[in-house]
Amino acid sequence: MHAALRAEGGTLAVAESLTGGLLAAALVDVPGASATFRGSVTAYATGLKASVLGVDEGLLDVYGPVHPLVAGQMAEGVRRLLGADYGLATTGVAGPEPQDGQPVGTVHLAVAGPGGTLVRSPRLSGGRATIRHGAVTAALELLAGRLAQRDAG
Repeated sequence: MHAALRAEGGTLAVAESLTGGLLAAALVDVPGASATFRGSVTAYATGLKASVLGVDEGLLDVYGPVHPLVAGQMAEGVRRLLGADYGLATTGVAGPEPQDGQPVGTVHLAVAGPGGTLVRSPRLSGGRATIRHGAVTAALELLAGRLAQRDAG
């Protein structure tokens, strides 16, 4: 991931809710991450998604924090806020209980960058830790796929 970002001179910022810092931790676990990783915002509270990341308050009022459009706006917001080429975001429900009518395992991921924003919504199962770690893996795969598309295009 970092090698692909370095190859294009790109940088990455992360906005996390569901994963609560696990995604940033996975990214900085790699030696040399400081060349591409700008930083992260863990906006666990719904209000922070609006006040810090710029997620539309009306969107949050209507759909709540677990929605594909929220993930997209989180990725766009952190990209803008931290001055990165790419923004990567996670939101969802890890459990053990449903949240705002969304079942456990609902996950929305987004990557924003040159060429727009891509959102994916994998359905994950298992316990809280399994869902959170699965979301990290899926987010990294989403970013890797986006970078590979850019390289191919």
